[in-house]
Amino acid sequence: MPRQIVIQLARFGDILQTGRLLRALELEGETHLCVDQSLVPLARRLHPRCEVHGIAAHADGRKLDANLFAELLSVNRRACAELTGLAADAVYNLNHSPLNFALASLFPSEKVRGYCVENGQVLRERWMRFAFRWAALRRAAPLNLVDFWGLLAPSPAPADVVNPPALSGGKGIGVVLAGRQARRSLPPDVLAPMVLALFEGLGGRPVFLLGGRTERGIARRLMDHLPGHVLSRTLNLAGRTDWDGLCDALTGLDLVLSPDTGTMHLAARLGVPVFGLFLSSAWTWETGPYGRGHRVWQADAPCAPCRESQECCNDLACLAPFRDPAMLRALFHEAATLVEAGRCGLPAERIGNPPGLVLVESGFDELGLIWTPRHETVMSGMGDEAGGTSETRRRVLRALLAEFAFAQGKIQRRPDGFAPDQALCAENFYYEADWMLPDMGVVS
Repeated sequence: MPRQIVIQLARFGDILQTGRLLRALELEGETHLCVDQSLVPLARRLHPRCEVHGIAAHADGRKLDANLFAELLSVNRRACAELTGLAADAVYNLNHSPLNFALASLFPSEKVRGYCVENGQVLRERWMRFAFRWAALRRAAPLNLVDFWGLLAPSPAPADVVNPPALSGGKGIGVVLAGRQARRSLPPDVLAPMVLALFEGLGGRPVFLLGGRTERGIARRLMDHLPGHVLSRTLNLAGRTDWDGLCDALTGLDLVLSPDTGTMHLAARLGVPVFGLFLSSAWTWETGPYGRGHRVWQADAPCAPCRESQECCNDLACLAPFRDPAMLRALFHEAATLVEAGRCGLPAERIGNPPGLVLVESGFDELGLIWTPRHETVMSGMGDEAGGTSETRRRVLRALLAEFAFAQGKIQRRPDGFAPDQALCAENFYYEADWMLPDMGVVS
């Protein structure tokens, strides 16, 4: 039975988005997961069939001095000894970071998938290089991150078994106050009318405010904007839950209203319907909630999605459509539909969305997660140098990836539907070196 290690040193949400890869590896043999030490309890709850190892990968707010450095060094030396002592048959290194490369260098390069180090050189295998290419064309992003990591497995798990279908549990409304990136989050004065619309659409069910200690101030400001009859049914849990408490708070909710956050991914993992609010740098096709029947309102400004590191407009132009009364009507309608149907994903009456937003719903094809507009409007798209719109280009790139996965035996059949002229962008996706050199043979 093979022994495999997955190194996932990114944040809370990324552990959840590693679910498809871990599901496949767990079926093949003994699986070990290396995460930041603060996330070990959550990882053990989410992936009970994995042996979880903790490493000091992120700062925890303490001031770094000689004593703290020695403590962290001791933790990491012990973790490295544990990992190398496993004599793993394969190591999946998922993050392009210095610490990941340092860990990868502990293992023979021929055993490392994803990102490795060979003779002091940082290498990326072909699948990772593909992702770096389409990352430069973000509006045409063809694959969800869960599927990107999941398709690294020799025999990927079926996409629709990773997370359960979204089902309304009857407990009330979860409101995720903010994420790590402030530009992706809605301010309290915009969020409060949305909470009221959902409250009315669900017939007055309880509201649960979800967040960490840093969101306590946002919770107070949001509650200042809520009318009394909603406030009396609101429970502020910001900063009051550990990982187990957060899972318990999410379980059984009717829906969770959230920007692109780790809590959103946790809700999807628990089968709670997600009403996602994606603006600024958040892009549904990359990091939308995984599972069947979630809904996302995606900002469709010409400049979306922007990058966290770049300068942007001071007032976030993509925020304006979320203030539109049409957005509140859409939220009310979708919540009421959810109550009547008991689950996301069933047909709904055609209603309008504000200009600059598109409402999409999650489902699956043979390759993985897909998003379908719930209304007749579609993404506006942008012209590009290869011709066509970004939506066309996304479908072309996805078809190319499906051909690649099919040829490798990763999927059993090509997805039905769109059969594009793949020459439209094949020359910008495949490089000559992809065919001339063996995998892992190109220095990043």
